[in-house]
Amino acid sequence: MLELIIRNANLPDGRCGVDIGIDEGRIVAVQPALAASSVSTIDAAGQLVSPPFVDAHFHMDSTLSYGLPRVNQSGTLLEGIALWGELKPALTREALVERALSYCDQAVARGLLAIRSHVDVCDPRLLATEALIEVRDIVKPWLDLQLVAFPQDGVLRSPGALENLKRALDMGVDVVGGIPHFERTMADGAESVRILCELAAERGLRVDMHCDESDDPLSRHIETLAYHTQRLGLQGRVAGSHLTSMHSMDNYYVSKLLPLMREAGVAAIANPLINITLQGRHDSYPKRRGMTRVPELLAADIPVAFGHDCVMDPWYALGSGDMLEVAHMGLHVAQMTSQAGMQQCFEAITRTPARILGLEGYGIEPGCRADLVLLQAGSPAEAIRLRATRLAVLRAGKIIASTPAATARLTLPGRPAETDFRLRR
Repeated sequence: MLELIIRNANLPDGRCGVDIGIDEGRIVAVQPALAASSVSTIDAAGQLVSPPFVDAHFHMDSTLSYGLPRVNQSGTLLEGIALWGELKPALTREALVERALSYCDQAVARGLLAIRSHVDVCDPRLLATEALIEVRDIVKPWLDLQLVAFPQDGVLRSPGALENLKRALDMGVDVVGGIPHFERTMADGAESVRILCELAAERGLRVDMHCDESDDPLSRHIETLAYHTQRLGLQGRVAGSHLTSMHSMDNYYVSKLLPLMREAGVAAIANPLINITLQGRHDSYPKRRGMTRVPELLAADIPVAFGHDCVMDPWYALGSGDMLEVAHMGLHVAQMTSQAGMQQCFEAITRTPARILGLEGYGIEPGCRADLVLLQAGSPAEAIRLRATRLAVLRAGKIIASTPAATARLTLPGRPAETDFRLRR
């Protein structure tokens, strides 16, 4: 007798009509026509069951702070950084916790059950660090929150930032972050990468750096990051986030860079909504798209994940915590409309970021955690196209969120009374 069986599910890898048996919070069987009984049954009715969405890059300390202390009138990266600098002195732990928990509620409702959040450590009070560690403990039963010690103002440029970062790690922050392109010189940027990678190696931690978030083709800190990753034996534990300067680099240099990244085992994290919004601001026409070279990275066998980055904060007035919206934008901007490309975009918000974060037991196979999302769609491509309704969200085999199916009532002569938006040929 199993606790739960999900019947007649389509899976992201293309398997159809599959039953998923769940017991004691784990998946115990994945097969057609599972011959077992269960306490509860969910009929997926040929709709998609996916592992939960994973956001590989987010800023939870600033989320939902839009309009504080004022609105970013230009919508630019630099005004956003200046605004965050104005807001930091007024932050309180209580407000940080309240906003973060509110966002986590929205994330769970959208099937987003794992988030890697960068937390600014340049404030010597480390209020945001304390707040998000508290949030991480509160949400742990239903959401995996991984924290990155992020020196927003530059680990060398900002006085005391390196010591603050070390203190944050001592408090239990999970990952070493950095922002080499924001240091005062290219040489300081390269030195910051060395220092931070060595710190991660000493402590046995992962690395995730904001890297080359610029239109400048000479911002090449990803090359330095790949070098130190290989030198220190950090393969498989390092990610470069943004990498937007790559969209401006010449093809010859990129043909050298991609093999270096692959050899070093460095992953890439693109943030489609924010990259295309903040980059290319100095261009008239032709105007650069702003996102890194996702198809080329994937073709070079480099893991690529997508992140939401911002939701209603000093940098971005929009956003909803919906990773399908992120994949939808990434698919269009990267022109990944092939069948394989659409599948890769779905994996960029599920399987690939789970691997980058090192999530244990992620997936839909026997032995995996029974963390699942039932979507009102038949396939990954349809889920992205519709930003499909999350009919049910499961954590350890228990439903923790549900949304009624999206349907519209019609009053058209001779036509059906309702439609569920799933167009059929």
